[in-house]
Amino acid sequence: MSIECPAPRHEDELVLLGHGAGGRLTAELLDTLVLPALDGRTGPMEDAAPLPGRPDLVISTDSFVVSPLFFPGGDIGSLAVHGTVNDLAMRGARPLALSVALIIEEGLPLSELRAVLESLGRAARAAEVPVVTGDTKVVGRGAADKVFINTTGVGQRHRTLRPSAALARPGDTILLSGPVGLHGTTVLSTREALGFESDITSDSRALHRIVHALVPLGRHVHTLRDPTRGGLAAALNEIARDAAVSLEVDESAVPVPDAVAAACDLLGLDPLTVANEGCLVAFVSPSAAEEALRAMRSVPEGTDAVRIGEVLPDGPPGRVVLRTLVGARRVVDMPLGEQLPRIC
Repeated sequence: MSIECPAPRHEDELVLLGHGAGGRLTAELLDTLVLPALDGRTGPMEDAAPLPGRPDLVISTDSFVVSPLFFPGGDIGSLAVHGTVNDLAMRGARPLALSVALIIEEGLPLSELRAVLESLGRAARAAEVPVVTGDTKVVGRGAADKVFINTTGVGQRHRTLRPSAALARPGDTILLSGPVGLHGTTVLSTREALGFESDITSDSRALHRIVHALVPLGRHVHTLRDPTRGGLAAALNEIARDAAVSLEVDESAVPVPDAVAAACDLLGLDPLTVANEGCLVAFVSPSAAEEALRAMRSVPEGTDAVRIGEVLPDGPPGRVVLRTLVGARRVVDMPLGEQLPRIC
């Protein structure tokens, strides 16, 4: 079973092969087609953008096409809420409101749609963010796969927090709020009936309470990012690129659950490139690292927070290096394409 996208042969194939990947194909698609068509500004591609004229408010939108709809630890409904709430949180914002748009395939059993919507509602109430508007469209059989969901969120930035991928600085400590690889391996195992689903549960959850716990540290919090598509490898490469810094991460410090490691060994995957939906990386001033760890661990979503690396004082801008378990060093590249399509 092949699960990696091959390199595109020419520009016209990008849409067919990229599948929304958090890697080089998406970056090339954005640079060559999307941003030029929309007069997009250059600069870091953040998880959410300030509203024009209102820098205290940020907006984010995302579409969810996960297959299967239901998996251990979550479903497309709760995932749609968590994903957008987390994108707002990564810009230092608390969620204010969501919109929800549904694209439903004709023939979808109402029981499945009801279960998805009830889960979405529970997730929104748990995150204390109201769904204030939305849209519903039904398309013919085969025009969609059961149901796709788009959520757009507006958030209010905490006054003292202004994190950005471009603000990571030499000397910063890199913190990770929890284990990696859980979501991607859970969805793949459920989809392909690989037998791991009894041992692995998606980490899908809202992260804005971790960010709220970091508010007292203010400007010491330079960068926040949730490593979704492309996993931790993609997130770190994006930050290193946008901040023009060099990063070093200790492999032994990155928590990889045993079941995730076993699944990745079987499938030939690197846990660092597998998607997550319930952890974040934070780049903070070294003087505030211990206080930031305590703050993250003070909320249930961050009890497993650890220190995993640092921003080097020098080194090639944009490079991510991993100190391996045997003491060697290897470069961690940006994933070429999405290894696990339709995981969010």
